[in-house]
Amino acid sequence: MNNSQQRGTTGRSQVRRAELIAIGRKLFADTSYDALSMDDIAKHAGVAKGLIYYYFKSKRGYYLAIVEDSVAELVARAAGESELPNAQRVRTTIDGYLYYAEHHQAAYRTIVTGGVGSDSEVLAIRDAVREELIATIAEGAYGRREIPPVARLALVGWLAGVEGSTLDWIGPAEAAARAPAKVPAQAREGRGPGAPGDPGHPDRAEVGALLVRTLRATLTVIEEFVPECPAPPVPEEDLLPVTGSP
Repeated sequence: MNNSQQRGTTGRSQVRRAELIAIGRKLFADTSYDALSMDDIAKHAGVAKGLIYYYFKSKRGYYLAIVEDSVAELVARAAGESELPNAQRVRTTIDGYLYYAEHHQAAYRTIVTGGVGSDSEVLAIRDAVREELIATIAEGAYGRREIPPVARLALVGWLAGVEGSTLDWIGPAEAAARAPAKVPAQAREGRGPGAPGDPGHPDRAEVGALLVRTLRATLTVIEEFVPECPAPPVPEEDLLPVTGSP
């Protein structure tokens, strides 16, 4: 938790802080960190600059709060419904992950690539979300979050492939800058050649099906090295494409 989170934790202050974070997520989706000054942020938010300093202490504190908020949403969406059967929960986790990346592309890029430069605090946040996602997949596959080191290593490698594939799927950030201004910022993200929504480009269900199958292959390999982690049986519906969330 960064220092900004110690302020505005109850009542109206908490609501106001959440509103400022929501505004910041939109601003940083359209504009780079360095291009936004605190004066710019205050102007867009329609508040006195001192209010942002009160809640977040600095632009960096504000940025980190936005990243942490984005990570919390990603983890919550990827975690899916805990009461679902394990195999179905794995598919829900993958689809929730892709849904977040598709609809919050700037935030997703920040989380996966480590933010501004090689920001150590953002990298720590990124590592934490990776650990949570690996634990969620392990729980869905094996019914437990703690797994042997070799099994964890294999899932880390799979997740690295997921991140690379997802970044390529949503397209480069530069594509958003070339998109027409009349298109909403969320929709502009990644709408260059080869981005979601373009003819012939795989949709979320297709990408999800691909990632489910590569995970199944990874789990099979894990079983070869770690017999106490048997690959879960493949449910009949898992042979069909992943169904995208509404």
